[in-house]
Formats: sequence, C-alpha cells, structure tokens
Amino acid sequence: MEASPEHMQQGREPVLVRRQPPVPLGVCETLKARLLRSWACSIQGAWGTVQDLLPATHWLRQYRPQEDLAGDVMSGLVIGIILVPQAIAYSLLAGLEPIYSLYTSFFANLIYFLMGTSRHVSVGIFSLLCLMVGQVVDRELLLAGFDPAQNSPGPGGNSTALNTSATVPVPELRACYAIRVATALTLVAGIYQVLMGILRLGFVSTYLSQPLLDGFAMGASVTILTSQLRHLLGVRVPRHQGPGMVVSTWLSLLRSAGQANPCDVITSAVCLAVLLATKELADRCRHRLKVPLPTELLVVVGATLVSHIGRLHERFGSSVAGDIPTGFMAPQAPDPRLMWRVALDAMPLALVGSAFSISLAEMFARSHGYSVRANQELLAVGCCNVLPTFFHCFATSAALAKSLVKTAAGCRTQLSSVVSAAVVLLVLLVLAPLFRDLPRSVLACVVVVSLRGALRKVRDIPQLWRLSPAEALVWVGTAATCVLVSTEAGLLAGVVLSLLSLAGRTQRPHAALLARIGDSGIYEDAEEFEGLVLEPGVRVFRFGGPLYYANKDFFLQSLYSLTGLDVGRAAARTRGWGPEAGTSKTDPVEDKASGPGGSTAVLVPTVAGFHTVVIDCAPLLFLDVAGLATLQALRHDYRALGVALLLACCSPSVRDTLRRGGFLREDQADVADEAQLFHSVHGAVQAARARYRELVATDSTL
Repeated sequence: MEASPEHMQQGREPVLVRRQPPVPLGVCETLKARLLRSWACSIQGAWGTVQDLLPATHWLRQYRPQEDLAGDVMSGLVIGIILVPQAIAYSLLAGLEPIYSLYTSFFANLIYFLMGTSRHVSVGIFSLLCLMVGQVVDRELLLAGFDPAQNSPGPGGNSTALNTSATVPVPELRACYAIRVATALTLVAGIYQVLMGILRLGFVSTYLSQPLLDGFAMGASVTILTSQLRHLLGVRVPRHQGPGMVVSTWLSLLRSAGQANPCDVITSAVCLAVLLATKELADRCRHRLKVPLPTELLVVVGATLVSHIGRLHERFGSSVAGDIPTGFMAPQAPDPRLMWRVALDAMPLALVGSAFSISLAEMFARSHGYSVRANQELLAVGCCNVLPTFFHCFATSAALAKSLVKTAAGCRTQLSSVVSAAVVLLVLLVLAPLFRDLPRSVLACVVVVSLRGALRKVRDIPQLWRLSPAEALVWVGTAATCVLVSTEAGLLAGVVLSLLSLAGRTQRPHAALLARIGDSGIYEDAEEFEGLVLEPGVRVFRFGGPLYYANKDFFLQSLYSLTGLDVGRAAARTRGWGPEAGTSKTDPVEDKASGPGGSTAVLVPTVAGFHTVVIDCAPLLFLDVAGLATLQALRHDYRALGVALLLACCSPSVRDTLRRGGFLREDQADVADEAQLFHSVHGAVQAARARYRELVATDSTL
C-alpha cells in the first residue's frame, strides 16, 4: 500500500492505495510446481537433504575441539555415570529387565547425536514414559496369564532368556513377553512421531500447555511414587490396573504393611536420607561445584557392596536386581500382532514424548541463543524409538533433570551423547554383572528421589492461581485425573480442560468503553483509569478478542450495555416491526446529504446520546462468517437510527475478510475504506466529529 501525499500534507488521515496482488496459480499448477521442486535431483539438493535429516553432518564440520571438547567429554562422562543407575532403576517402572534399559540408553544417545537439533538436551530413559510403558506391559502380561507382580529372576537364576533352551522357566518367559510388548508399543509410538515430523505437525505439541505438562508430571509422579512403595517396603502386593489404580495400590499397601521386610525398610530409609541430603546440599552449592556430584552412582555402588558382603538376599530375603548379562542380544523385529493391540496405547505415549522433547529443546535453545526445528526433533525422537526397537529397546524422550545436569557440566554440543553412550557400552560389555546384588529398594530410592522436581511443582499452584485461575484449574484437573483415574485419562482431561479454557477466554473476553487521555490521541479503558472523559457524541468500544460464532452474542451484549442502547430493539421499533412500533421516543431528523459509508445519514436520536460508534479492532484477531454477519447487521441497525459505525486499527487479515465478505463495496473499495476504516482510534473520532459538524451545518441550511 502507498499513502497519498495530498492527504499527508493536509494533516488528514492518509489514504492507502492497495497494491494489486499477484495472480494466484490454480491448484493443479501449485501442486505441480511443488512436486517439481521436491523431486528435482541434484548433488547439492541431495546433500542439503542429508544435512537436514542428519544435522550432525553439518555442525561436526564446524566443531572447535579447543573450545568444545573438554566440556563435551566432561558432561558426557557425568551423564553416563548418572545414566547407569537410573537406567537400571527405571526398569522397575517399565516392568522389564535392567539390561533392556541399558540398551535403550545406549542407542538413544547415538541416534539423537546424529539427528537432533538441540545441543544440550539429553535423550534417554524418562520416568513418565517408563510408567506408561509399564502399565501397558502389566495389562498384557495379565491377559497372557502371567503375574505382573512377580519379580524377575534373582541371583540364583540364569539368563535363560538369551538362549533357546527347550525348557524355559516361567520368569524368563514373562521377561521375554514383557520386552516384546514394550518393543511393539515403542515401535508404534515411534512411527506416529516420525509421521508427525514428515507431515510437519510439530506445532501439535504446542497445544499441550505448560500447566498441562506440569500437572501431568505431578500426577504421574504420584503414580510412580505409589508404584515404588512396594519395593521400598519389600512387600508383595498385586499391581492393580485400570481406574483408581493409585488408590487401590495404597489400600493394598496399608493391608500388607505388617509384612514389610525390615532389611528393605532400613536400606530404603538410609538411602533416601543420603540421597535427599546430598541433593539438597548440591542444590545449595551448585554455583561452587564445577561438576555435579554422582550421588546415585555412589549410593548404588555402596549399597551393592554392603548387600554382597552382608548377603542381604540370603540372610534377610532382600530383593536384588539379579543377573544382568553382558553383550548384545540378536536383533529381533517386534511382533505385528502386538503392535495392533497396543496401537491406541501408543498415541498418548507418542504425544507426551514429543511434547516434552520439543518443549525442552526449545527451552534450552532460547536460553543459549540458537534455534531448533520442531519437525526435525519429532523425526529424531521418533527414530530414537523406531530403530532401537529391533535391538530390544523401549520408549525414550528428552529428560529435564539429565539435560540440566548436562548443561551444568559444561556441555557444548551433542558430542557429549557419544561419550555417554561409551560409558553405557562399557557397563554393557564388562561391568553389568557387578550389579547382581544391588537391592531393588535402592533402585526404588533412586526413582523416588528423581521425582523431587516434579513433586515440588505443587508449590507453584498459589502463584499460578493468582496469575490465571483457568490455567490453575487445568493443572489441578490434569494432576487429579492422573492420580484418581489413570495417566492416559489425565492427559486427555488436560487437553480437554485446556481447550475449554481457551474457548472460555475467547468466548467472554474483556470489553470496555474507551476515553481519551487528556489532549493526546491515546484512548484507554474509562473504568480502569481515572480522569478520562468520553468523547461527546462518540462511543469508542473495544472487544478484547476475536469475533466469531461462539462470542457474537456476548459482543452485542457488551456493546449494548456499555453504550446504553440496545440498537437491535431500537431499530426494530423505528422500522415499525416491534411490539412498541410507533411509540419510539426517538425523533430522528432526516438528512439529505450523504453520510459516513456513502449511505443516507440521519441525525442522532435523542435516546442514544451519540451519533457515532467506533470499534477498536486492534485486539480483533480474526472474523468468521458469523462475526462478519454480526457487524453487517449492527451497521444496518445503527444506520436505521442515524448512528454511524466506524472501524479502527483493523489488521490486514480483518480488512481482507471485510472486503471479501461484502462489508466494503468492491466497486468503491478505496472510498469505502476511507469512509469506514481508520488506522487509529483518534483518526476515526476526528472524522466522526467532522462529519457530524457537516451534517449539522447542512441541516441548518435546509
């Protein structure tokens, strides 16, 4: 658009002349052009595609060893040391053997190193996903006739799952079936994530708001804590399924509290005290510590030595991790029949993993001044779930706690993930059998302590309530549904509550009557600020949201109540349509001159007290068909009473909707724009007052 210099010299509102848009191509031509660009083959284009899919091929060429290598190696070692005990501990959540958690940590780090766009995110085992996997595994084990509460083989067992013996013990059959369920579930979830990345659906995860994710993390953390209590106490209770799982588990724990293993209780109390105390100390002294303390590894090593020397399993019946085989198993494809059975369960798993991964990647990118690609993150996390499932791995995603530790340890690039994978590989090949006597109660302590951050989020509720009660309700509703029903239901409830919150905000946004601030051209809410005076004869109305089918009635109600005139009823009485036709107190005086908008104008009815209504459209994000029809009917009713309707501060999209919807006449588009649309509220008010003076002067000469 170009401004007319004549209007600018005269100090009036400039008239913008719309540029002619380019002639759009047809659908067939557009699709043909895009296909030609997509399938154009060249060496440069192929290399660009490889760099897009494998960002490591791009940033590795720019790697600066002197500046980055030391931080990457140190952070990789720290994360690798933390990964080992956490991976073994999180296997309890997923109901799987510890070896599979180590496989998962190894492959996830390598794949994300190649495909991830975030420099600082740590991808691997995540407690919430382990919980969701474990719930599906328990359900399928029950359906297959296994006991989900049955522990894995103890130290006396052997790794029969690795061979093809004719007679396989029941615990080994259970472990094999459990990993088959987990890999099938993970493969379907990974396929969903890859498809979302290919279809450019990275924006979908943004609909999971931060209060929703925090509430979900809180509710899932309570569920995880509940599931670990049986290991902390050393009691055997059934693993409940379905709605009310947390409540049922607590009731079972209370009934079985007298059967608690004293050795496990003492071990849990000591380990929890040590872990919590050192974590608190590390948090307070984090600015002095160059490298985070590997508290979990120290506790795990110490507890393993005490258990081995004191023979806690043989003497006191303490449950231990059991044999962890070394090496890698032969690759095996997930079971297609199981994939069909868990296809629905994989949807929330894929959505939660994607949302946490993208949000964490964007958070660290903002804090360190670089950008990430949401769709590539989906592809990276999806491939971290798809490819490793053929090597007996299960669901992974980015994890906040390990990412924070990774950043604090000096991570500069994803090369640190290779170092972490090397540490896990060392454990897989050599050190895994050393954890044979590790008490399960210690692993449960590691899991419980890792929930500190999520459980502390409950302290954010008062501040969140003060800032936004609607978001606080989303937080509480999501967390409560996770605890009282299930994690999947909690996620669904959170999405529904978020959508209802969004709809409620747009359905009843703030509406105000504006007044001028002194002699300036600025207008603000007359009820919010003191000393503002309404413009005589002009009412400036602001509606703080879009105008669409769900809030058009509220828009009219707000306008009628603030201006003091129900224009719909008044116009009906003026036309003689209403029950009080012919008794209207208005006394309009016809004017033969052309008024605002090019229509025959009428002077102000005495009942209205104003001659023009200006709508501040700056907050008006969009108009739909119902909103456009509302504006057209409103203008028609105001015109019947001799009141002009002017629009100010319309965005280009709103102006385009008004033009295409017939609110502005196409044959006189520029004239209609000048008569009804203004670039500022002050310009519209000045134009209204000038036109009213012209109408009064014209009427006095007749």
